[in-house]
Amino acid sequence: MADLNPRITVEPGKMGGKPCIRGLRFTVYDLASYLASGMTEEEILKDFPYLEKEDFRAVYEFFASLPERITVLEASR
Repeated sequence: MADLNPRITVEPGKMGGKPCIRGLRFTVYDLASYLASGMTEEEILKDFPYLEKEDFRAVYEFFASLPERITVLEASR
């Protein structure tokens, strides 16, 4: 399985172990939800100034790799 982008962190005691952005209490799913709702990157950055432009690319890479991750998990059963 490919390693996560270093901007994506997973900590068992934080946010229920969901993948987060740079250890913040802001999950990759939160960012994806805002994008899916139609917000632009610029709008999101304005509303959440602690996010960085590079965080978006990390989230895009994360979701682009999901099919690969799921395949590996299924094969290991």
